[in-house]
Amino acid sequence: MVEFTQSLRQGALILLLALIPAIVALFFHPRSPARSQPVREGEITLQDALAARSVLWIDARPAGQYAQEHIPGALPLNEDEWNVLLPAVLGQWKPGQVAVVYCSSQSCQASHEVAARLREFKLGPVFALAGGWEAWVNR
Repeated sequence: MVEFTQSLRQGALILLLALIPAIVALFFHPRSPARSQPVREGEITLQDALAARSVLWIDARPAGQYAQEHIPGALPLNEDEWNVLLPAVLGQWKPGQVAVVYCSSQSCQASHEVAARLREFKLGPVFALAGGWEAWVNR
């Protein structure tokens, strides 16, 4: 019985020692998802956007970033080229379809600005993607 208790303590100690680096990695790993950032008004999480039946993805980043990489099927629409790019977006946007606008980094406001302008067309719900392009890359 003494050996069993001693073995149980050693096993618990090993488990505890193994959990410490796992917990540290969970919070500090570069690909760990953002946990404590609440979704702001007008935003949608990537999980909720992917669960939507039909989504029109809109990339509000500069043309060079869009050309380098973007969400498959996403259309470019940024403030600098608004008048040139808007007709293609309106031509693809079906009434009632959810539009999700993203830009790079969580502090980027371009997605919120583009989303606000698109809401004026009243074709369907428009959201900015919480976490932006990085949420997609780190999914």
